Amino acid sequence: MSKTQQHPGANGVPQQQHVAGPVAPPRVSARRRRPGVIALSLALIAAGGAGVAVLLLQAGHRTQVVTVVRDVQVGQVLSEHDLGRASLALDPAVKAVRADNLASVVGQRAAVELRAGSLLAPTQVTKDLLVKPGEQLVPIGLEPKQNPATGLVAGQRVQLVHVPAPGTADAGKAPEASPKTLVGRVVKASHPAPGTGIVVVDVATAASDGPTAAAWEAAGTLRLVLAASEGR
Repeated sequence: MSKTQQHPGANGVPQQQHVAGPVAPPRVSARRRRPGVIALSLALIAAGGAGVAVLLLQAGHRTQVVTVVRDVQVGQVLSEHDLGRASLALDPAVKAVRADNLASVVGQRAAVELRAGSLLAPTQVTKDLLVKPGEQLVPIGLEPKQNPATGLVAGQRVQLVHVPAPGTADAGKAPEASPKTLVGRVVKASHPAPGTGIVVVDVATAASDGPTAAAWEAAGTLRLVLAASEGR
């Protein structure tokens, strides 16, 4: 309730003035609760917490694996001094030799060149001899234009093709004549030599074909062709 007070005016006539009384606070309507929104919020919080828990568990799960501690050449027999152990949070897609299987790879041969600091994969070792009985190893030097752009790796099947040198009797044969070929398998390919870019490839051939391949290589009439993979 407001009160009225009288105050004298400028001409002495009393004037009435209203004085405000207590003001009631505004009524705030209660916000309507939505059970669906609350339930969704709780579900999102729970899902986020579960995701964080899974990440923490994965980060904490570590696997003991075998590592390479020094460089190993293709065909070299692995020893305990070449290998080590490491504890890693390993992705399931990564195939690595487990540390408890280290003894089983000692004594096997490196199927590919192994680099220090890398993980050891099961496919990088083999119990087979890289040069098997009845085979010979022929080193072949490839110039940059002769080396496949895809690179060469151990185990690839190749054909050794005889390309007659210009001016020889074989060079005058009809183009449709099939060139002489030999079958081989890559054992190791070196890195390109500084300055020349020449890559030396060790190719295993049948013992009866080794001398022929070596003669072609010495005459500069040998070319290497990648063969189709088995099963394709």
